[in-house]
Amino acid sequence: DLDIPILGICYGFQLIAKKLGGHIVKSRGEYGPTKVKILEKKGIFDGWDEEEIVWMSHSDHISKVPQELSVTALSENGYVAAFRHREKEIYGVQFHPEVKHTPKGQILLKNFALNISKSERNWSTEAILLRILEELRREVKDCKSILSAVSGGIDSTVATVLVNEVAGDKLTSIFVNHGLLRKNEPEEVLKTLKEMGINPIYVDASDRFLSSLRGVTSCEEKRKIIGELFIKVFTEALEGKEFDCFVQGTLYPDIIESGREPGADRIKSHHNVAGLPEWLEAKVIEPLKFLYKDEVRRIAAKLGLPKKLVERHPFPGPGLAVRIIGEVTEEKLRIVREASSIVEEVLKEEGLYNEVWQAFAVVGDDKWVGVKGDARVDGYIVTVRIVESEDAMTADWYRIPYHVLEEISKRITSIIPEVTMVTYSITTKPPSTIEPC
Repeated sequence: DLDIPILGICYGFQLIAKKLGGHIVKSRGEYGPTKVKILEKKGIFDGWDEEEIVWMSHSDHISKVPQELSVTALSENGYVAAFRHREKEIYGVQFHPEVKHTPKGQILLKNFALNISKSERNWSTEAILLRILEELRREVKDCKSILSAVSGGIDSTVATVLVNEVAGDKLTSIFVNHGLLRKNEPEEVLKTLKEMGINPIYVDASDRFLSSLRGVTSCEEKRKIIGELFIKVFTEALEGKEFDCFVQGTLYPDIIESGREPGADRIKSHHNVAGLPEWLEAKVIEPLKFLYKDEVRRIAAKLGLPKKLVERHPFPGPGLAVRIIGEVTEEKLRIVREASSIVEEVLKEEGLYNEVWQAFAVVGDDKWVGVKGDARVDGYIVTVRIVESEDAMTADWYRIPYHVLEEISKRITSIIPEVTMVTYSITTKPPSTIEPC
């Protein structure tokens, strides 16, 4: 009814069909790379071949197509993969053209945005940065005192730097070391922040977090405990201080996965969107909430942040606790921390670190019998996870050269005596997530 071009993607594709009288039913689902046959190589599919690979993530399909719609693509399983309205500029695709794993997805989006919608090409890092700063000035105008929780990761750091640009002396930062960070990370975080003119209140609560996680095996419970203890530590460290605004480095994927976006199911609890302390009745400021990680990196580079920070792989708020399957123990924490460091070290030596989205190790409770020093030993199994992505909404496992994988395995089993087996994860997101927990 708006009489404007519309492109429905995934759920939007199904919603358009349903609104026009179509039927949506449960199916066996299609996840990850899927072959589709293009029936109409024009419009949004101008420049596509008759058969292409796209990235799917759905468990429902259109069983009855409305009369107003013409099917323009079918999946390898015979499901409707795309349609167009017979009279209006309305299009829909079941797959995700916005992710890098749909090779010609950008062509489709350009066809829709430029050829069909006649939009102008005016996106740039500079324009986005100026818009964010402009909005921040309006947001912080009435703030008397602003609190920012920094982890040293790129999201919280960029958010803090941006607010610092417009708020200055109003801003107080706090860095809580929960003992679940990467190797040497606490020291590196403090050094980096100070180089950027940010001197956070530093709290080392490692022992408290490890103690609170003792005996806990549930992924969601671990996330909940860590989030609640963070709030408690904040409360104690900031006793007597009052803040009316609170900065978070929330990204758009965080909002989607936590179910905060209307229509989105919760995939997992996110540290950034778990809520605020009851005593902190503050306005939440989220400068990055509509951005993806690659966009944040571009902004970080524009702001002049250290290259090491800009290129650092994403790291979950709950830290290594979500890379440990089962109970978090000091032994497993030491193993996963050292193994992850080895993975990164080898990739950097081979010049592959910046080619992948994330690379880390995972450890659980399962053991594998090994032989070390002519003795039979029960050792831990370490799983190596290396993925390619652009925004973390989807990810593909990295086809790592065998000699690199072999070197990773050799170093892990040689340097960490408790490990007797190294495996490699080759599951995409979806159906899996990037982090195991």
